Amino acid sequence: MRIEILGCSATIGGNRRTTSLLVDGDTLVDAGSGVGELDLDGLLAIRRVFLTHAHLDHSGFLPLLADAGAGRRSGPLPVWALPETIAALEQHMFNGVLWPDYTIRPSPAAPYLTFHPLRVGEPVAADGKTVTPLPARHSIPAVGFALQGSGGGLAFSGDTTYCPEFWEALKGIPELRAVMVETTFLNAQRQEAVLAGHTTPALLARGLAHLRGRPEILITHLEAGHEDQTLAEIGSAVSDFAVTQARRGQILSL
Repeated sequence: MRIEILGCSATIGGNRRTTSLLVDGDTLVDAGSGVGELDLDGLLAIRRVFLTHAHLDHSGFLPLLADAGAGRRSGPLPVWALPETIAALEQHMFNGVLWPDYTIRPSPAAPYLTFHPLRVGEPVAADGKTVTPLPARHSIPAVGFALQGSGGGLAFSGDTTYCPEFWEALKGIPELRAVMVETTFLNAQRQEAVLAGHTTPALLARGLAHLRGRPEILITHLEAGHEDQTLAEIGSAVSDFAVTQARRGQILSL
C-alpha cells in the first residue's frame, strides 16, 4: 500500500495544503486543497473518495474533483462518508447554488458523483485494501480511518480531540505500522481544543498510552505559525514513540 500525503495542514498559505491522502493512486482520503497537487491524469485515476467529515479543509475540493472528471469517467465517482456528512454536503455544497448538484447531473440515472453511507467499524473493500471508519470526537460528526493492505495497517485520526474509542480501536488493527494523528493546539489551549474537537500534545500523550505496540507517529493538522512550538511540546510529552511531523509530498509504503 502506497500512501502519498497531498496535504496535511490545518490551513493554507505558503507550502501548506489542507488534508488529503492518496492511497495506491486510486483512493482519496479527504479532499482538502492537497488534491490540487494532482494533474488531470492523477485526478481521473481516483476511483473512490472517503471523507472524515464535512469541514471545508477536508471536503472543499470535492466539487472541483467531480467537475474535473465530468464526462471523462466511465461512471460516477463514489464518495463514502457518514450520513450526517452526506446530508451536510447535499444541503450546503451540491445544492445548485454554490455548485451544481452532481449527484443528479447530468442526469439522475447517470450522475457524476454518488454518496454512500459509512458506519463506524464496518470495512469497505477498495481494490486489494480495506478502509474501516474509526470513532472520532470532533465539533461535528466525524470519523477516522484504518487503512489495511497486505503490508500492514495505518490509522488516520482525521480531526478529533482525545477519543478513547479511537485509540482502543487501534488495538484491533493487524500489523499497525503507523498512526497519523492531528495535534492542532498548544497545551495552553486545552479548553479551546476540547470544545473545537481537536488535540493538544498532552491529549496526544494520553491517547498514545492506549497503544500496545510502537507504530510510527505522524503529526498532522498543526495550527499555522505554532508548528515548532507544538512539536516541542509533543517532544516533552511523548518519549516512548518515534514522532515526526507529516509533510506534504511524503510517501509511506506499507
